[in-house]
Amino acid sequence: MAHLSLTPTSKLISSGFVWLLWIVLGFSTSHTHADTGLTVPQRVTLSPNWYTQELSISWLGGGATTFELIILRTEFNETVFYETVSPTVNKVSGLHQWTWTSVNPLECTSLSVKIRSRDGHTTSEWSQTETLQGNDHPNSEQRVKVFPQDKVLPVGANITFCCILDEGLVLDKLKYDGNTTSVTRLSRRTYSTTVFNLVASRQSGSNMLCLPEDKEKLYGAVVFVGYPPLPIDFKCETHDLRSAVCQWGKGRDTHLYGSQRGTRYFVNNRDCSEVNQDVGQKEATCTLDTWEGNWTLVAKNLLGQYSLTDTAELSHRVCPVAPDLLSVVADAWNASLSWHWKYDSYSSLALVCQVEITATEDEKLIKRVFSGVGLRSVFLSDLYPDEHYSVKVRCGAQQNFWKWGNWSKLSSFKTKTYVPDTPDAWIWLNTDNTGKVIWKPLTRRQSHGKLTQYEVFLWSPEENRALAPAVTLPPNNWSMPVNLTEIAFFSNNGSVVAKVTARNDAGSSPPARVHLTSVEPLAAPRIVYTDQGFPLFWENNANATCGYVVEWLDAFCPQDCPVEWIKLPAGTTNVSIESATFQPGVRYNLSLYSCSSDARELLKRWQGYTQELVPSVALTLSASQQNADILLTWKEIPLVNRRGFLLGYNIYNSTGYQFKLLENVSDPETMSYTAKDFAKGFIKGTFKFTVKAYTAAGENTGTTATVTIEPYTDWLILEILTSLGLVTLLLAIVTFTCYKKRKWVKKAFYPDIPEPKLPSDWPRTRGPLDVKPSPHSMVCVVETPEYDCIKDMLVAIPEEDEDDAGQGIGDESVDTDEPTSLRYYNQMVDERPIRPRFPDSSASSISSMSSAHTDVTYTGIQTSGSSLVLQLDPQGSSECHQPQLDRLVSYGGGGYRPQMQPRAPSDDMDLPSPESFLEPQAACSGGYKPQGSWQLDSPVDAAEMGSLAPSLGSPTSVASTQFLLPDGEENTGEKRQLSSSAASWLTNLLSSTKP
Repeated sequence: MAHLSLTPTSKLISSGFVWLLWIVLGFSTSHTHADTGLTVPQRVTLSPNWYTQELSISWLGGGATTFELIILRTEFNETVFYETVSPTVNKVSGLHQWTWTSVNPLECTSLSVKIRSRDGHTTSEWSQTETLQGNDHPNSEQRVKVFPQDKVLPVGANITFCCILDEGLVLDKLKYDGNTTSVTRLSRRTYSTTVFNLVASRQSGSNMLCLPEDKEKLYGAVVFVGYPPLPIDFKCETHDLRSAVCQWGKGRDTHLYGSQRGTRYFVNNRDCSEVNQDVGQKEATCTLDTWEGNWTLVAKNLLGQYSLTDTAELSHRVCPVAPDLLSVVADAWNASLSWHWKYDSYSSLALVCQVEITATEDEKLIKRVFSGVGLRSVFLSDLYPDEHYSVKVRCGAQQNFWKWGNWSKLSSFKTKTYVPDTPDAWIWLNTDNTGKVIWKPLTRRQSHGKLTQYEVFLWSPEENRALAPAVTLPPNNWSMPVNLTEIAFFSNNGSVVAKVTARNDAGSSPPARVHLTSVEPLAAPRIVYTDQGFPLFWENNANATCGYVVEWLDAFCPQDCPVEWIKLPAGTTNVSIESATFQPGVRYNLSLYSCSSDARELLKRWQGYTQELVPSVALTLSASQQNADILLTWKEIPLVNRRGFLLGYNIYNSTGYQFKLLENVSDPETMSYTAKDFAKGFIKGTFKFTVKAYTAAGENTGTTATVTIEPYTDWLILEILTSLGLVTLLLAIVTFTCYKKRKWVKKAFYPDIPEPKLPSDWPRTRGPLDVKPSPHSMVCVVETPEYDCIKDMLVAIPEEDEDDAGQGIGDESVDTDEPTSLRYYNQMVDERPIRPRFPDSSASSISSMSSAHTDVTYTGIQTSGSSLVLQLDPQGSSECHQPQLDRLVSYGGGGYRPQMQPRAPSDDMDLPSPESFLEPQAACSGGYKPQGSWQLDSPVDAAEMGSLAPSLGSPTSVASTQFLLPDGEENTGEKRQLSSSAASWLTNLLSSTKP
């Protein structure tokens, strides 16, 4: 290969030179291809498969193993396929062939194909263009067309449709099964769309519609989407012991139908499709003339095929055909059934047959199984007389049983009439020996035919004869009234038996016997209903030779009561009674009778409710007041309205919206209740009382009575008199106690005021005490600090206790509970600790027994249990300090007045004013007044004052902390008279026993 090398000598190259260079290169390339030996493919041929959308391309020559192939849409010159392919080569003819599958149907548009050889990077020239004309070619038929048509695809596949329009038409839309799809334009007249993941189509297929604008016609194509066949359960059997009948299930629906698209079946290469084209048929069959022992089933359709095999011996696959020509010969209680077989070969075959009998009236099904060689007839027993039946038969091989054959056709028959069964009879009596003979109606199967009448007659077992002509009753009557007192034979203590028979066209039934025996009533205990009914228990009775009878009925039924009973065999000791007629709230009486050949005997009786309810009616209630009580009375609830066992009554008092339970009356026989003392203490008013009856189910609505309470005045008067009596008794007890303890009362509450004690033994004659003013003041007048006034100070004088005669007690023991002295002591109110009193000596007293002056000592306000005394200077000094009284207090005439009336301390000095110790009325005259009026609330500490207490106290009793005399001069006049009179009365009372 020649190479051309160019070296530019200038940056600018003329365009003419460029074109000359391209021509030289092209010539050089052509010369190169010629030298490699690659030739251009010749005689290109296009062979389309319109259904599979495959384009087979063939050609000759090329001199290479690989070729470049390009496929274009002719009209728009759009590349559809461009790849290097390796075709197959026919070694004899040298023909190259390659197949291309188009996404779009080949009819949609024209396709152009070109091929060239390739060897590495070297290629030949392109072959001449070969064109496959599509239906959009201008020379083709001018009409709207849609492709593909009637295509069959599997479920889940994708498909591309195209629509070719007429000249001048414009596409509106493409729709698949009603859904608009997206559109792609392939050529001037052709449009395409692709549908993905197809679902199973209908039996008629799925439609693709092409809708041009301004065109009323519909254009489209049909596609069928389904599954390949999948048969199941392939088995072969024999009916006639020679041929083979093969069966299988079609399996899932392929959704492909018709002779062209439907499934075709082949058994051992025999076409069995014609008999299995029914769309709704689930199973398919194919008959082969001979038994081969091995079979192969092949099922195929346009989407694929499936095969199954089966192998078996003839004796193991026998399935008899259905029996034919059934016939029945019936009697009253049984019937004979026979049939025919289609094949004579069954006469030597051991068969097992199943007979199915159905009663027409109640559709009761009876199945019987029979077996035998060549079985053709069976005997049917235990049927019912006068009954319609239908029967059918099927059989199978007794040995190597494979399966049951088909059922025969139904055959109907009717059994004959027979005499009725014995009626179930009973007698129910009232306490007056009146009642009725009753019996249960016979059912259709018990009557064995249509009943015509019942017959009842009374029979004497002793005389073995009828006591009266038979009574004939219609078949819808099941009782006959009786009156035992009207039967003369019964009055003579004879035994009477009632016999009941039923009659139909076949004759009379055996008679039912029941003894007409009166019974004495028994006490009926309560019984509780359970899920299984009323549980009854009893001991076995030896006389119950023919068993027991349990009878039950409504306890409050007035007359013609529906009576139910059940008969039990001998030896039974318990039973649960249940009935569809049981109703809640109804009391039932249950009775147990023993049955014997001679008579019946009442053994036990019960009563109970299936379900207790609250009483259905309210009480009739009345209320009245009886003095302080309220009496409530009511009437008994009728038994029929109780609807349960009455347990008692609840009595409520209604106040506003609340109910207060007053009493629970647990005795249902009680018909009254008294509310004790209900009106006591109430003023006139209206009150409501409600009484509710209750059972195990609860209370009823109750009845309310209103009563107006009148005030109970007698009770108020009685309360007043009782209170007065109690007060009088209390006063008498207090008075008597005070009288018995008058000494203690006098000493504790009104002690004698002691007289002033004199130093000498003065005469004790009664008279006024004349106390003359002393020549000098008892109060020390301090002018100089050196003045010693200790001896002139007022101190406490302990004295001997005296009795009423003035004699000292001495060392005799005294009662510590009473005051030891009634003398007066001038004590100071002091918060300091109590100091011991000074001994009675000259060193501590300012007076002596020979003194001519009268000494009176005083006390301050005395605290409980302590005595305060005037204390000396702790240092023993005789000096009079400045805080003491610095002036002499002089008293005017008019009698003895030792008190002072101190004033409140001055605000501008620490010490009290001297004037505070002066009595305001020093010059007034009067008798003996030992007290003073106090103004200070609390004393001043003596230590702070430096001397005596700022004020002197009032004379008080040693045993008391209260003032004994009035305070001041203001309590005069009427008050003095009242106090003196009261004091004189108490004094006379306490002194009445003084010796």
